[in-house]
Amino acid sequence: MTDARLAPGDLAPDFTLLDQHGAPLTLSELRGERVLLYFYPEAMTPGCTTEACDFRDHLNSFAGAGVRVLGVSKDDVAKLARFAERDHLNFTLLSDEDLAVQQAYGVWGEKSLYGKIVVGSIRSTFLVGVDGRIERVFYNVKATGHVARLRRELGID
Repeated sequence: MTDARLAPGDLAPDFTLLDQHGAPLTLSELRGERVLLYFYPEAMTPGCTTEACDFRDHLNSFAGAGVRVLGVSKDDVAKLARFAERDHLNFTLLSDEDLAVQQAYGVWGEKSLYGKIVVGSIRSTFLVGVDGRIERVFYNVKATGHVARLRRELGID
């Protein structure tokens, strides 16, 4: 299921995933930038759309604070492309179809969905510092209000 959960100070597990355009992105190549890596269960579902549109609408404030936003899900590249186009998403979405990255970050596992225990993506966010180490961890967050909470806790206007 999930590997051990990550904590601030841990080196962020490196990965290379394809974005919504089919281009590879490697996390370690972004060293020198702060990266907000958010994991969501499934593109084009109501909660994930709410969260993605919230990031879209506040992307300038994250960029102004020197933070790059990346969304990660198990969806294939084609679905991510449709999601980005449909909702005018202005940030990178990454495809983790084999779940290796979600497992490395401890976000694939048991969760409660409508009162039932299921196995899936646990909505979570990580702030990776310029040195590649995790600065902040937010496991098992709610889609609604998460971006506002992140902005508040990270001091981003």
